[in-house]
Amino acid sequence: MSADDARAAAGSSRAAVFDVDGTLVDSNHLHVVAWWEAFRQAGHQVPTHAIHRAVGLGSEDLVTRLLGEETAGAETEDLTLAHKVLYAQYFERLCALPGAARLLRRLSDDGWTVVLATSASGEELSALRQAIDADDAITATASADDVAEGKPAAEPVEQALKLAGVPAEHAVFVGDTVWDMQAGSRANVQCVALLCGGIPRTDLEQAGADAVFDDPADLLATLPKSPLA
Repeated sequence: MSADDARAAAGSSRAAVFDVDGTLVDSNHLHVVAWWEAFRQAGHQVPTHAIHRAVGLGSEDLVTRLLGEETAGAETEDLTLAHKVLYAQYFERLCALPGAARLLRRLSDDGWTVVLATSASGEELSALRQAIDADDAITATASADDVAEGKPAAEPVEQALKLAGVPAEHAVFVGDTVWDMQAGSRANVQCVALLCGGIPRTDLEQAGADAVFDDPADLLATLPKSPLA
């Protein structure tokens, strides 16, 4: 086996798993606004800061966290639909965070298998991928349709590893919320947190982040010093 073949074989055994909202696409606060309006229309006053801390959970878990189990049980379906309709107005205007596409392509070129792990699906996921504009670097996507439990359960990250064909010890998960860090930790992968989702560094570290960077551009610029070196 040549040196190049050896590097290729070693590279193929590594997976870089990425959350999408707030990590690669600047969408967290758009979700906050859409959820806030959905709650308002249903007669609930929910503070935006509380919604922001819940972003990253699946819809059912988010509504339960913010309204309580009894109320959520009766209203989750309607609230989820309202949020979906309200958030869809931003699809054509979604923007990738600085350096997102370049980071994914760099990792792919370096031999990492790049997989997305997201609670989005359908048209929303398509809009997010269009905003990132790096499909050539993405090997697979574990979406909400592929798992029974969303983050902070380990299943989304484990599904991504299954798609990549890589064991946890050869993977790194990059996200922006405490739910991401908890999911990655439960899946026994190294966790990298980005601050561009708006969650404080201390919260991310306490939730399991092994390293913290500002955004995809910052991670790319300091890649040799990161767990993705």
